[in-house]
Amino acid sequence: MLAAERHGVILERLAHQPAVRVSGLALALGVSEMTVRRDIDILEARGALVRVHGGAVRPGSLSSVEADFDFNRTRGGEAKRRIAAAAVSLLAPGMTVSITGGTTTYALAPLLSRVPGLTVITNSLPLADELHRLHTANQGDGAAQVLLSGGQLTPSKALVGPLATRAIESLHADLCFMGAHGVDASAGITTPNLAEADTNQAFVRSCGQLVVLADSSKIGVVSLARVSTLDAAAALVTDRRPGSDYAALTRILCDPVPDPHLEERP
Repeated sequence: MLAAERHGVILERLAHQPAVRVSGLALALGVSEMTVRRDIDILEARGALVRVHGGAVRPGSLSSVEADFDFNRTRGGEAKRRIAAAAVSLLAPGMTVSITGGTTTYALAPLLSRVPGLTVITNSLPLADELHRLHTANQGDGAAQVLLSGGQLTPSKALVGPLATRAIESLHADLCFMGAHGVDASAGITTPNLAEADTNQAFVRSCGQLVVLADSSKIGVVSLARVSTLDAAAALVTDRRPGSDYAALTRILCDPVPDPHLEERP
């Protein structure tokens, strides 16, 4: 079996269970435990899993582990597209919208040209790059004006730290689309990266309305650092309606695309 095939088997198992053991994988794959350990090292370097004693776990199963952007980008594509379509319906021409880093918010990029006159404030390097590419391809037709913060790059390719925080705090957005590593009724909106938590708190402080974008795999997940409580959000856009514990949110938007007008926060 080729290395790429072994990697696929390991990731497939982790997609259906929270952890795998080296001994079990070696038996299933017909290779030595040393080979499995090397495979796990390679996958960990890509951000696809986290090595632990005797095996590996999913990235999201440890509260302080942040997955790689390119790995996350390949997961849950259809859910992210549905979330992006619902989220864009909340925008109006001429708005200033801030967009945090992450692969769910990245799915907004090809849809933003539907809303004329947007100004986008972001700390997402991939989002800014994609909007620039679309601007060039479309010769500026319908393109948003993009303001990119400075800062230090995270594994999720978001710019964070004091430079990013100061830049974001100096601007005001009508609405903020925020991705999240975890959304929990008690713990609120969380991230495994302390610097990203601080920068995302600046996004919350500098926007008129906060809208959280999170697929159903993020619901109930609690990471290391809290960004905000749920009652700070005007809406949650997700692909599957969560339980009654999330009643603190003013609106929960999911498929089919809802009424494009946000209710006012109390």
